[in-house]
Amino acid sequence: MYLLVLVLDDPAHLEAVLDAWTQAGVPGITVLDSTGVRRLRQRASPQDRPSFLGFSRLLRTDEYSHNTLFAVVDALETIERAAAATEAIVGDLAEPHTGVLFALPVDRTWGLPKRSHSVSSE
Repeated sequence: MYLLVLVLDDPAHLEAVLDAWTQAGVPGITVLDSTGVRRLRQRASPQDRPSFLGFSRLLRTDEYSHNTLFAVVDALETIERAAAATEAIVGDLAEPHTGVLFALPVDRTWGLPKRSHSVSSE
């Protein structure tokens, strides 16, 4: 099992990426609004930077931020399909302002539905 994570730079691509991941076989996708530290610092005035209240105020903005998508995926083949589908939408992920995609091994999970495996009777 793997944790598939995408920090999507342009939220305008969110629906297309969600559809593509679903078609690639990625189950249970979770989406979060997120903002990188570079964008926070660009928007922050010096008096806001050290303040937690300033941080929360910065997050309430009309400027677009990122979306972070994640899902637990059973197979590397599914991740490869999702990666190819993502790049078909946003462009080469090696290019700036597209996103960052990565997968991490998952040792155990709790709370996920049990997968049914068909067993042939002999």
